Amino acid sequence: MRILCAVLLLLAPLQAQEALNVTSGLRGMTDEYLTAIASKLWSRRAAAVAQIRTPDEVRRRQAYVREKIVAALGGWPQKTPLNARITGALEREGYRIEKLVYESLPGFHVTANVYTPSRGRPPFPAVVGVAGHSATGKAFPVYQRAWIGLVKRGILVIAIDPPGQGERYEYWDSELGRSMAGGPTAEHSMAGIQCLLTGTNFARYETWDGIRAVDYLLTRGDVDPKRIGVAGNSGGGTQSAYLAAVEPRLAAAAPSCYITSWEKLWIKPGPQDAEQNFVGFLSDGLDFADFLISFAPKPIKVLTAIRDYFPIEGARATYAEARRIYEALDAPDRIDFFEYDDPHGWSKPRREATYRWMQRWLNNTVEEGLEGEFDTEPESALNVTPTGQLATSFQGETVHSLNRAHAERLYASRKALELGTVEQLRSLIAARVGFAGKPARPAASKHGEIGRDGYRVEKLLLDTEPGVRVPALAFLPAAGAGPKAAVLYLHGSGKSADAAPGGDIEALVRSGRIVLAIDPRGWGEGQPGGTRTAMRALLVGKTMLGMQLTDTLAAFEYLASRPDVEGSRIAILGKQNGGVLALYTAALEPRIERVAVERAVPSYMAIVRARRHEGILDIVVPGVLHAFDLPDLTKAITPRKLWIVDPRSATGAKLDPQQAVSGYASARVIDRPEGWAFERVYADWLR
Repeated sequence: MRILCAVLLLLAPLQAQEALNVTSGLRGMTDEYLTAIASKLWSRRAAAVAQIRTPDEVRRRQAYVREKIVAALGGWPQKTPLNARITGALEREGYRIEKLVYESLPGFHVTANVYTPSRGRPPFPAVVGVAGHSATGKAFPVYQRAWIGLVKRGILVIAIDPPGQGERYEYWDSELGRSMAGGPTAEHSMAGIQCLLTGTNFARYETWDGIRAVDYLLTRGDVDPKRIGVAGNSGGGTQSAYLAAVEPRLAAAAPSCYITSWEKLWIKPGPQDAEQNFVGFLSDGLDFADFLISFAPKPIKVLTAIRDYFPIEGARATYAEARRIYEALDAPDRIDFFEYDDPHGWSKPRREATYRWMQRWLNNTVEEGLEGEFDTEPESALNVTPTGQLATSFQGETVHSLNRAHAERLYASRKALELGTVEQLRSLIAARVGFAGKPARPAASKHGEIGRDGYRVEKLLLDTEPGVRVPALAFLPAAGAGPKAAVLYLHGSGKSADAAPGGDIEALVRSGRIVLAIDPRGWGEGQPGGTRTAMRALLVGKTMLGMQLTDTLAAFEYLASRPDVEGSRIAILGKQNGGVLALYTAALEPRIERVAVERAVPSYMAIVRARRHEGILDIVVPGVLHAFDLPDLTKAITPRKLWIVDPRSATGAKLDPQQAVSGYASARVIDRPEGWAFERVYADWLR
């Protein structure tokens, strides 16, 4: 009986929340909306590429692709001294393993193993070996087999650890002996989301490490500068494809288990890791095939797995498209395709195909590429650093620290500081978030009603733009005649988060106000949102925040049009990520009377300065710090009343209110201690 009572107590809040649901079938709406946009972009791109016929047209396409990729990465830094040094070596039969560290940027150390043939006559051909998302990076046994298989064929290999892997964990906890962020992809996402705010990408640092690896190879007398290739699997396949597109000194490439097409990858499994999603990639008219096209007519082999989660159908179609470009350059023999009926991974058949390809194009040798039996090293034996981690050995720069320094430079010269009028600021905000313009009053339909003591709740759907229906709850006081003041209520956890009897919304209603709580795209009934939906938006040139702005401003138009609402007395209150959305909404809509922001991060700089963050992807705007930060929005809100309540850190931790909100000169900043009732905190704001 006690167990049954406990279960009923757990189910009660869920049942109450379900009672506030407006309709069903909205969970995939945002992705369907984005898919419709992506489909048009795929068709447009396919038509454009199909028109390429001549070598000149190919070269124009290549230049365009490289320009867009480098821009999406955030541009290249200046080259600085590598400060390369060998920290140790292992002598093995037929080859030597040197333990190398170099600086791809000042203080940004790259750990690497250089597999050098001890037979044959230098200069040798070389391969930049880029690791996939293995915890041990370059030393993962499967990857070691590839490096050894190549060096035994007289090909020198520089195998590098990507940031966040191997000896380069950036969130390393020496006491726990592991990353505080999680595995490699979690490390990449932690810093990668912060990179978006500066208009860069985590891949910028990975790719730059590879470019500087080529620089290092060119300092060695035992390397032939005209015979340098690149190879890698999975995340290493990603890096191989990027380097093929942007590094002109490469002579051959063999990306494994990465190449597909966005049309096939889009839904299942969807966008992958932070470095694999470029802002505006699809809206710029690009796809996976462009990495291959950029390398033409140099030799590239696409290695695939039939049962990969990178869909094989996409890989086949991409290869066919790229091969036609190679044919236009009279080089069809320089692109090849290998597939094997197995799952994702650099399995022996794909490694052997890599050996055959590199032997053919780097060593001018035709062979079967068979991989014999040999031992790999214990992973720790390949450590370049004394402790096995840069974090505890050298304590240099990380992607986070480099991006933070970049953000500080951008912040000091952001565009908002130069603007003279509020209208200029509003135009800057709208352009940066991808907001198309003021929405019309949405069509609204009623889907039921809930009675409560002293008020009722209307369940509504608002058609904010074609294909988008936003669920909303209108809380309507029973007492008092005539139009009433109203509040547009935005909670990052959805419209039902504060809607229970006794909650904050009820306190507003009992003060005589109408409250409209909505689920903008990706929240509440509009879920699932999350990482994949947000990344789909970025790929097609949109942002979650820009789409949500359309929803909230349309909701404001609806609220202002109601005969029971006094249009000049509409306030907005946002909590968590809804607080940031409320700031944007009030900045763009001057008719909003007053603003309150509770438990929200106070600035984008607070996010990039923080070592860690949680749950902030919805409010990320790529490159925003080139233009403005959240406190700058207050210039478009003043002289209206603005309250910042209980500000939070990038991880949701409580902040000292006064220290957290520098820049909010016109705002009232107050705390909300645990348990304080709404009326006690907001009494003055409501007057």
